[in-house]
Amino acid sequence: MAFTLRQVRYFVATAEIGQISQAAANLHISQSAITSAIQELEQLLGAALFTRTAQGMTLTDNGRHFLNHAYSILRSVDDALNSPLPDTQFNGSLNVAASYTVMGYFLPHHLQRLAQWYPDLHMHLHERERVDIEQGLLDGRYDMAVVLTGNLTEPQIAAETLFSSTRRLWLPARHPLVEQPAVNLADVAAQPYIMLTVDEAGESSMRYWRASGQEPRVILRTSSVEAVRSMVANGSGVAILSDLVYRPWSLEGKRIETLSLLDPVPSMSVGLAWHRERELTPAMQAFREYFRQSFLTPQLTSTRR
Repeated sequence: MAFTLRQVRYFVATAEIGQISQAAANLHISQSAITSAIQELEQLLGAALFTRTAQGMTLTDNGRHFLNHAYSILRSVDDALNSPLPDTQFNGSLNVAASYTVMGYFLPHHLQRLAQWYPDLHMHLHERERVDIEQGLLDGRYDMAVVLTGNLTEPQIAAETLFSSTRRLWLPARHPLVEQPAVNLADVAAQPYIMLTVDEAGESSMRYWRASGQEPRVILRTSSVEAVRSMVANGSGVAILSDLVYRPWSLEGKRIETLSLLDPVPSMSVGLAWHRERELTPAMQAFREYFRQSFLTPQLTSTRR
């Protein structure tokens, strides 16, 4: 008996949320449907995927291992449904710059797909800070960039946002704030706070903190997302970061919860950038078209993104 996409989706939803009841509510299905799907998967795999507790569903070691495969399965299906056929006859070269967050948490998957689409497109990659990326686009060192578009400052840089990633509060499992019906920045200000600084994250976060009239009680500033993830999971503090870099488990295997905040917290926008006055070469047009097809076109026809 083979497993189904339905079973995989129900498993992932339960793993990320940690509760069958909430996963069922989010998916608009019955709790029994999720329970049956998980039991079928466990029977098929011959291993328990969850430990059932009074607090909810906790992944076993086998469950965490299968979760990585489940993400790959769903991503591959999504790619197949949303990707147009490539023009494999295209060839050219391209200098592409990207910021740290984009390079680490977004671009590798798309670089692989671009190589499959355009095997004769030779890309030269450069990880740089936003200031250097903007200057490199202006002086011609880079053809295009994939950046956090909300951070751009140069008026001669054209930008096209591909998607926005919601920023949420990260907390350790069973944190008292998880039990509150609503949480705002005033609640967060009372907690020890871990401030991410890479890609100007500190400056970006302080803009909405100041607008709220609150001040975070920062115990650590770090450029490492993994340090934030581990410290939150270990109960050292909380953080506000985007869904793009969120993973439900720390490197130590401890769970991280997320909550949406009542206060307005802007999303993190990811997109393309290039010199406004430069004529796009065929290689630049192909690079841009790939991302437009992957992110902008499906939004017109699908509600899944």
